[in-house]
Amino acid sequence: MAERLNLSSLKPAQARKDRKRIGRGLGSGKGRYSGRGIKGQKSRAGSHKMRVGFAGGQMPIYMRLGKLRGATSKDAMPIGPFRTFTVPVNVGALDAFDDGAEVTPEALVERGVIKNTKTDVKLLGDGELKKKLTVRVHAISATARKKVEGAGGTVSLLRESKPKKQKAAKAPKAPKTAPASEPEAPAQEE
Repeated sequence: MAERLNLSSLKPAQARKDRKRIGRGLGSGKGRYSGRGIKGQKSRAGSHKMRVGFAGGQMPIYMRLGKLRGATSKDAMPIGPFRTFTVPVNVGALDAFDDGAEVTPEALVERGVIKNTKTDVKLLGDGELKKKLTVRVHAISATARKKVEGAGGTVSLLRESKPKKQKAAKAPKAPKTAPASEPEAPAQEE
């Protein structure tokens, strides 16, 4: 039968080093100043609770550097926090397709024109197109649309773009006119 389990037969799961108790006399090795040295910010309580980038009261680096300037609206070019990125494909690259073929992002990957279908495809108008193609992409420029339709092809967007919100026009203010003076009452004769 297995050895009886009691307090005298317990063994630690693995080796562990006892924690050094600080501030318990000079002979302990961590007495007097408890490893904090003499005075200064690092010896005080709460000295470790400083924010990231805190430089001891000196102007922090992130405030010394310039601010990010420029257009930051969601549809701003070339940078904007909510900008959707597109892969540009020129009309000239569509010559690799046969006449009457359907051009989709998947077909462009098969032909090696783009790497993958993770990002949206935008068709641009550089190059010539003489084949009748059915083009299905996420976005298209005006010149590219003209060239595809000019060659007898058709264009359809995979995702309709949302129309941009326009600010409502304010009603024109009425012109200010001088206040009408009160008509004088005729003098009464007695």
